[in-house]
Amino acid sequence: MKKEYKSGFVTLIGRPNVGKSTLMNQIIGQKIAITSNKPQTTRNRIQTVYTSEEGQIIFLDTPGIHKAKNKLGEYMVNVAERTLNEVDVVLWLVEPSTFIGAGEKHIAEQLTKVKTPVILVINKIDTVKKEEILNFINAYKDVHDFTAIIPVSAAKGENKENLIGEIFKYLPAGPMFFDEDTITDQPERQIVSELIREKALRLLNDEIPHGIAVSIESMKERNHGKMMDIDATIICERDSHKGIIIGKQGAMLKKIGSNARKEIENLLDLHVNLQLWVKVKKDWRDSDFFLRNYGFNKNEMD
Repeated sequence: MKKEYKSGFVTLIGRPNVGKSTLMNQIIGQKIAITSNKPQTTRNRIQTVYTSEEGQIIFLDTPGIHKAKNKLGEYMVNVAERTLNEVDVVLWLVEPSTFIGAGEKHIAEQLTKVKTPVILVINKIDTVKKEEILNFINAYKDVHDFTAIIPVSAAKGENKENLIGEIFKYLPAGPMFFDEDTITDQPERQIVSELIREKALRLLNDEIPHGIAVSIESMKERNHGKMMDIDATIICERDSHKGIIIGKQGAMLKKIGSNARKEIENLLDLHVNLQLWVKVKKDWRDSDFFLRNYGFNKNEMD
């Protein structure tokens, strides 16, 4: 007898920097969500799609749940917490540690309000000894009534198949929501702006990245679709930041541009001519107008 086809929605939650985007990219097999070791890398809820013969999983990668400090922070936390009740399964990613900090306790508290099945995913097991993993499982097992606890390495893809199998156990029978070749609902412009932001996050000093956004001014094909001209603006909060982003004789901006261009060419499968500009918009993270202007979803801000 043929197994029922299953489909449903899964959200990844966890403190910033636990590897949510890396895990999602690993499962999908393609880079959609940007990754960096800086907090607040993911700002919008990103939808990616995993399709197999067994079924279809739609992943929502949410911004990390944390204590909000400004409008952007509030928006990100609202998006993350609202998602918990809208999905079929919650994946909670944690670091391999026996210490359960305030951030994890805050998430555990949010999870008491939802009836959704929660799978605990202990990530980065490639960084610890195998015999220690049981200690981490024991430390977490009573924090919440988990349906399963699965250790993985998102970076190396270790135990990925077990995790996918576990997710399918809790998804309802249902049709495909997307064509089998769809991997994301993100518009091309959004992914391009995120790739530029990722390169800036990786190359700049710690204090700057929180305060940057990337706005795509135009994307135009030429040479019968063989070349794409992209104009983009990096928005920052201070004049001093603008100087650092541009760098000595434009060197930093050039580096951000050339690193981003390579990935954008891979994504679009076209030659890309990327022009980057830098503008200062003070306190844009506390302005509803600017947040909407830079691609944050209006409905999730209200």
